Amino acid sequence: MGKPTGFKEFERETVPYRDPAERVHDYGEIFTEPDEDQLATQGARCMECGVPFCQSGTGCPIDNLIPEWNDLVYRGRWREALDRLHKTNNFPEFTGRACPAPCEGACVLGIIEPPVTIKNIENAIIDRGFEEGWVVPSPPAVRTGKTVGIVGSGPAGLAAADQLNSVGHSVTVYERADRIGGLLMYGIPNMKLGKDVVERRIDLLRQEGIEFVTRTHVGRREDFAPGHMTRIMEERGEVRFLDPAELLDRHDAVLLSTGATRPFDPTGGAPGRDLGGIHFAMDYLTRNTKSLLDSELADGEFLSAEGLDVIVIGGGDTGADCIGTALRHGATSVTNFELLDRPPDDRAPSNPWPEWPLIHRVDYSHAEALATRGEDPRTYNLLTKEFVGEGGRITGVRTVGVDWSTPGERAPFSEVEGSEKVWPADLVLLATGFVGPETTVGEMLGVETMNPRGNWETFAAEHGDFSTNVDNVFVAGDCRRGQSLVVWAINEGRGAARAVDRHLMGDSTLPAPGLTLR
Repeated sequence: MGKPTGFKEFERETVPYRDPAERVHDYGEIFTEPDEDQLATQGARCMECGVPFCQSGTGCPIDNLIPEWNDLVYRGRWREALDRLHKTNNFPEFTGRACPAPCEGACVLGIIEPPVTIKNIENAIIDRGFEEGWVVPSPPAVRTGKTVGIVGSGPAGLAAADQLNSVGHSVTVYERADRIGGLLMYGIPNMKLGKDVVERRIDLLRQEGIEFVTRTHVGRREDFAPGHMTRIMEERGEVRFLDPAELLDRHDAVLLSTGATRPFDPTGGAPGRDLGGIHFAMDYLTRNTKSLLDSELADGEFLSAEGLDVIVIGGGDTGADCIGTALRHGATSVTNFELLDRPPDDRAPSNPWPEWPLIHRVDYSHAEALATRGEDPRTYNLLTKEFVGEGGRITGVRTVGVDWSTPGERAPFSEVEGSEKVWPADLVLLATGFVGPETTVGEMLGVETMNPRGNWETFAAEHGDFSTNVDNVFVAGDCRRGQSLVVWAINEGRGAARAVDRHLMGDSTLPAPGLTLR
């Protein structure tokens, strides 16, 4: 430990975001350039705990060697810090930007003081690695003669591809969209994860020998995803359809890493749900990013919120991203409905360390709304009752307040009498999560499913093994465990790669998946 008393001497100081009043007018990343001295000081706050909860248990699912690279940054040994970071994390530039940092929630210092700025340090290490030219292609010296087909190019699929390629297998990744990256490319807006950052890593993987096949839907034509982007691709004849059985004939092993893309719609039974102007959040975000990348929004192939009253139903990261995108479009108003209570400012007694702190946070887009509109867009304890419309289009949303302290007959809350209100709305975005993968590809192969959370299905396989009931077919990521974090996708991809390698070769030198088995 470089500074034994550092955690006593230095206050937590994060790398600031760009001014919210300025960044809301562009799609550039919200981050600023970090100061090296500041990062060294923050690295000095790491306590080198006897049991570093940040890298295990409730902390980092990929067991990042956080105390080690914190210390190396404090000492100015950045090249060594990069080596330690890459030892466990294939894509720190993704997690350093898009992960909510459960490691910081589990930081031992967080018991008494604000935690170490782990995420800032991680992101700075990998960005410096690219800037200094330390991150270079490293193709395997020898090929095994074995081939692996991976369906889906999100973080789980890419992590598995990177690991399997590193030990000499020939890997082909199949993606139905027109660009590689899955959620990284089209699910996370440019403000949080620049697509040049994603493409930089994909170019590196390609140089290392991984083959990427885009515009290829593995499954039936009639089950092709109904999203706007995929409809346009099909109409233009830009997508080919591939029977998954052909993949099994073509490859020695197949890994399904298709994500959890079926949206959850808690408003499905509400009157007026079929009105025009109501969209799932991911369709909104995907169309915006594709249009931005294709034409800087000049082609009009996106859902514009300009001049509209926008309501986002559901919070979390996706809800925040919808808010940020609508603000950049120039929406007249943006309101975010939250069914739950406003979280407390500090940990509740029922939410002790090292659990993830369920506290009130101001995300980047909330800060932008405050800076440009003068108020936080979030409204809590609201239940959507009806969508109001005229001429087939949405004009408003009727809500009722809820009281979580008094359970109702059929819900853990009761409706507050006299609290009904109609909110004006021209565009409603449903950011209400997902209920597992599209199952067609699994059904065509005969892959069994399971119910990890009781009310929806994922592909059945055990963590650590990742094999299905079908010979030579493995599953990993959100399609196995359900909607989760980017860092969990990497955990699953790395673990599945080891399982596939062991299956093909009888043993594996790839590292086992993280110790945080859930």
